[in-house]
Amino acid sequence: GLAKNYANKNFIGIDIKGNRLWNGAKYALQNKMTNVAFVKTRIDFITNLFGPDEVSEIWITFPDPQKPKNRARKRLTGEIFLERYRRLMKKGGTVNLKTDSEFMHGYTLGLLHGQGHEVLYSNHDVYRQEGSPDEVITIQTFYENQYLAVQKAITYIRFKIK
Repeated sequence: GLAKNYANKNFIGIDIKGNRLWNGAKYALQNKMTNVAFVKTRIDFITNLFGPDEVSEIWITFPDPQKPKNRARKRLTGEIFLERYRRLMKKGGTVNLKTDSEFMHGYTLGLLHGQGHEVLYSNHDVYRQEGSPDEVITIQTFYENQYLAVQKAITYIRFKIK
């Protein structure tokens, strides 16, 4: 959806699940989108894909919250990943987290505030509270549509890594 709305920007989807990438690539090809690409890999290897100051924005949509304490190192907004993102972000770059998990939202906010990162926007229910950015509510993922169908709140955080 972002690639379609912003034809002057490049987008790279990263996922370990080939089916998700196939669906995105098929859509991009059918719609003749030349500003989008897909990489099948674990996000752990993101620093092997991009160099310093190469990425201006990261979108993390509906990640596994990795609730058990022993899985915290796998949280895509945990300390390990924030450090990886910091290494490849351009100055002023932003990270976006969109999730149905109140746990993930709260964990991320707490970590961001505790480490002094800059929270630009936070909302616990983007569809029921005013002021949500248009691109957050007009572009919906497959999972997001499923959660909305059962009236589950969708949360969103936009932040800069220090």
